[in-house]
Amino acid sequence: MTPMTVLSVLCLAVWMYLFLAHGRYWLSRPELAPASCTAGSPVDVVVPARDEADTIAPVIASLLAQDYPGPFRIFLVDDNSTDETAQRAGAAANLTIVDGGPKPPGWSGKMWAVSQGVAAGRAPLVLLTDADIVHDPRHLSSLVAKLQAPAAGLASTDLVSEMVRLNCASLAERTLVPAFVYFFQMLYPFVRVNDPRSKVAAAAGGTVLVRREALERIGGIDAIKGALIDDVTLAKAVKSSGSAIFLGHSRLAVSIRPYPRFADIWRMISRTAFTQLRYSAPMLVLTVLALTLVWLVPVALAVFGHGWQRACAIAACTLAAISYLPTLRRYGRTPLWVITLPLIAVFYMAATVGSALEHWRGTGARWKNRSYGGG
Repeated sequence: MTPMTVLSVLCLAVWMYLFLAHGRYWLSRPELAPASCTAGSPVDVVVPARDEADTIAPVIASLLAQDYPGPFRIFLVDDNSTDETAQRAGAAANLTIVDGGPKPPGWSGKMWAVSQGVAAGRAPLVLLTDADIVHDPRHLSSLVAKLQAPAAGLASTDLVSEMVRLNCASLAERTLVPAFVYFFQMLYPFVRVNDPRSKVAAAAGGTVLVRREALERIGGIDAIKGALIDDVTLAKAVKSSGSAIFLGHSRLAVSIRPYPRFADIWRMISRTAFTQLRYSAPMLVLTVLALTLVWLVPVALAVFGHGWQRACAIAACTLAAISYLPTLRRYGRTPLWVITLPLIAVFYMAATVGSALEHWRGTGARWKNRSYGGG
C-alpha cells in the first residue's frame, strides 16, 4: 500500500476506536434528571465571584428559590471585585457575603475564593457553583438525590458534577459552544468518569456537589490551591482517594455568561489549553498531530484521494459526522452543522497553540484582570 493509503486506513481505524470503544462519549449522556431527595442534609453553597455584577442577581435569586427539604446557606465570596457584585447580590437570611482577602502566593484566584467560602461553613455537603449559573428550583434536590444514590461497588457517591447548558445565542456561540461540549466529552468520556474501575476523572466547574469529608480526605481546597483547571483537578483527587464520582449533563442549570464574539471564546480556551498539556512542548506537538490526523486528513483524502484512500476517508468522515449529531441535538442545532466540525477543530487547535505562545512569551492568558500560565 502507498503511504497515503496507509494514512487513510489509520484514520479510519482511529475513528472506529473513537466511535465504538471510547466510552460512547458521542451519545452525550448521561443526563441528571429532576429528582427529590429523601433526606435534606445541610448544604453550604459556595459562589466565588469577581466582577460579576452583570450576572450575580439572577444567580443568587435562583439559589435562594431552591425547593430543597433541608437547610442550606449561600456563601457569596466577593473576590476583590471592582464593580457592584456584592451590592447586586441582595440580602437574605440564608445569604452570607464573604469579603475575600488578598490572594496569597501559590493560589489561583478562584481556588482562594472557594477556600474562603468552604471555610465559612460547616455543612456536610458543599455545592460549588459559578457566578454565572442560573438554577432551576429543583436543582439542589436533584444533585443531593444523586449524591445519596448507591454507586456501583461503593456505598455512595462523593462528588456529583454537571456540564450545565452553556449560552448559545450569538453566532460565535452557535458555532463553537456545541463543539466545546463535544470535545470535552471526547477528552473525558462520561461513562468512564462514572466507572469506579476507570482512572478517568473529570468534573465541570459550573456545578460540583461534594461531601465535606471527601474534601477533608484529600487535604481540603489547599491540596489543589494552584489549579487552573480546578474542576478536573478536584475530581481526580476525590476519585483517586477511593470515592465514586458522577459527571453528567444538566437540564436544570444554565450558564448566562455571554460570549458574543469569536475572540471571547478564543480567550476562554487559551486561558487553560496549554495548562491541560502540562506546559509541555512535546505534548503540544503530539496534540496538533493527533488533531490533524483525526479532523483534517480524512477530509483532505476524501476530496483528493482515490480508490481505497477515498473510501476509508469517507467512512472516517461519516463516523465523525454521526458522532457530533447528539450534541447538536442537545443544543437545538441543525445536522448541517456537522460540515463545520473540521474548521471548528482548526479553531480550537489554533487557540491551543496560541495558549502555548502566550505562556512562552511570559504573558499568560488573562481572566478577570489576572494573568494565568505565564512562563
